[in-house]
Amino acid sequence: MAPQGPLDGSLDTLRDQIGVAARTARATALDTWLTGMFPAHLTGVSLIAVGGLGRRDCAPHSDLDLVLLHNGTAGIDRIASALWYPIWDARLGLDHSVRTLPEALSVAHDDVKAALGLLDARHIAGDAALSAELIAATSDQWRRTAVRLLPQLREITVSRWAAHGELAFLLEGDLKEAAGGLRDLTILRGLGRAGIADTMRPAVRAADLRLLDTRDALHLAVGRRVDRLITQERGTIAELLGVDDGDTVLRRVAGDARTIAHALDDAWRAADRLRSGRRRGSIPGKPSRRPVARDVVEQDGELVLARTAIGPVPDPTLSLRVAAAAATVRLPIARATCEWLAAFCPPLPTPWPPAARAALVSLLGSGQGLLPTWEACDRYALTDAWLPEWARMRSLPQHHPVHRFTLDRHLVQAAYEATACTREVDRPDLLLIAAFLHDVGKGLPGDHSIVGAPIAAGIAARIGLPPADVTVIEKLVRLHLLLPDVATRRDLSDPVTISTVAEAVGDTTTLDLLHALTRADSHATGPAAWSDWKGRLIAELVRKVHTALDTGALPSAPEPDPSLLAGELPAVRLDGDRVAVATADRRGLLGSVAGVLALHRLDVLAADASTVDGRAIVEFLTQPRYGSPAEPVALTADLRRVATGDVSVTQRLRRARAGAVREGAAPRVIWLREVATDAVVLELRAADSSGLLYRVASALDEAGAEVRAARISTLGGDVVDAFYLVGAWTDEAERAKVEAAVLAAV
Repeated sequence: MAPQGPLDGSLDTLRDQIGVAARTARATALDTWLTGMFPAHLTGVSLIAVGGLGRRDCAPHSDLDLVLLHNGTAGIDRIASALWYPIWDARLGLDHSVRTLPEALSVAHDDVKAALGLLDARHIAGDAALSAELIAATSDQWRRTAVRLLPQLREITVSRWAAHGELAFLLEGDLKEAAGGLRDLTILRGLGRAGIADTMRPAVRAADLRLLDTRDALHLAVGRRVDRLITQERGTIAELLGVDDGDTVLRRVAGDARTIAHALDDAWRAADRLRSGRRRGSIPGKPSRRPVARDVVEQDGELVLARTAIGPVPDPTLSLRVAAAAATVRLPIARATCEWLAAFCPPLPTPWPPAARAALVSLLGSGQGLLPTWEACDRYALTDAWLPEWARMRSLPQHHPVHRFTLDRHLVQAAYEATACTREVDRPDLLLIAAFLHDVGKGLPGDHSIVGAPIAAGIAARIGLPPADVTVIEKLVRLHLLLPDVATRRDLSDPVTISTVAEAVGDTTTLDLLHALTRADSHATGPAAWSDWKGRLIAELVRKVHTALDTGALPSAPEPDPSLLAGELPAVRLDGDRVAVATADRRGLLGSVAGVLALHRLDVLAADASTVDGRAIVEFLTQPRYGSPAEPVALTADLRRVATGDVSVTQRLRRARAGAVREGAAPRVIWLREVATDAVVLELRAADSSGLLYRVASALDEAGAEVRAARISTLGGDVVDAFYLVGAWTDEAERAKVEAAVLAAV
């Protein structure tokens, strides 16, 4: 019974270890092994399997969950040890308990996890009658006590979801513990056994089998018990499952997790109705009905169709109107209603009728009600009928670490986030639609903003927007990354920066929409995509572009801090997140100060360098790398030392970086002309690391390049650093020399 190592055997042999037959064979082998160890002469003692072995769902490296049941037999501890030690010796995980029948029932009476576990109980060896008595009593007790235990079960489940997240939207989700995973299937089976709801419908059973197959493949790929879908193993898992690639694995898992999560939501609602007795006080057998919107009524806490809506030729806008009503009043659509709409609601004409377009905008702008309503409609493919493009985007992984959601969920989340900005723009309807469509080009070859713009325009025209509004949607999608890219990578005091953005945007109405879309997109992406400093930079950019569009005025060059222009040198100023140093004019100050900031664990967000009246001045915008601010006295002392030319400080940084290994894609250097006044921008794209700005700035200085400004943009583990190099830089050989120096420093 020794565990296998990762990928022992040929691919075909390993594939034979995946699936229902393989899991059943493993269960049978374990049954035989355990039966052989059980003392056959004993009476009043039995061995019972629960968990995966109880269900015969044994993965290649599953633990064993066993109960030694007895009726007060003497020496039961010695009997238990004789069983457990061979299992441990075989290096198998074991979750075990020793119980009498009353003890087992007592624990299950008050502990919902124990009660659910015993529902999977299966006799292995010993006194079969004793096992049968427990199995029957457990089932009967669960039917009588399940409703009382549901609040406890709900609390445990919600806590688990909070700890493990939603499997459908995670790149490395836990197949067992995350929401929509195998643990939730155990709950569905339990609710079904209690008669609360019809939980194990065909789609749920199919999702269960596929998730079990995926876990089989994961165990075989890793060679040990593991439930987290590890990124580096996805290719091997895809091979074992016979699917195209790791993304296909993720999309399949996401679809199955959504099916399970939706079924559990349905079951919880049935349980809530049972507990609250919604029909109490109404006419027996006749549910109460309350009109909610045209053709939509509430019945027992769910939305159903009014009788007048069901006819031989249903209104094509009906499904959208039902969804909008559900999201607005934050009530679920009844399962039977979703099934009827999916089967009988005809397709929408092109262009859409005004009622359908109004319903879509109402749905997207419904706030908290949008996400669960869209998810429910997506489970029944109503969304595909509205937008044929949706099938391509469903559960599409986004591999950049700043993204927390799959593409489809990100788009819906962006529309939800946009509702916070609808009162700030002239056209909230266009903001909601643009937020919903801004990434429709992802998953297709090319720049997704450029590729997605005509797709979004086509959808906007199909839903019936007038040509002028279609043009706005196309522009918003094409430019949706403009503001964050410029704000974090360009010098906002440079008139060329402001005039370029103003020319691209064209008018203040579009600018305001773009600003709101940027915030919605960033918040929908994840915590790493937004920060206070990024928000301030974008707001500053928008303010200056507004001024340029309104008056034509462009920003003038910023004046250095007056306190740095007079007095003794060197001068050091610390003001919150800003650090400034002035010293006698010399080269290399930018890199030296950047090195000190790195030593004090300060990340640089922006840097400016200038020379005034023989004084070299550098000013930095910083943030603590690990959340704790730098110690100001020590930081000031080190800054003064490097300002006077003391190289011992930066030598410490060189030693600290010695032998460091930086992984990731090969770094790139891009030269950008005509994006700055009296300068050329060198843009570096590389893996992030402490002291990177110091090394690159020092390399530029040694290569003879004068840096007047730097803008640092970090996305996950990557950076896009822009360096403003004074001069025209028309000589190709000189550019090649600088580029080589930068890449060597990285």
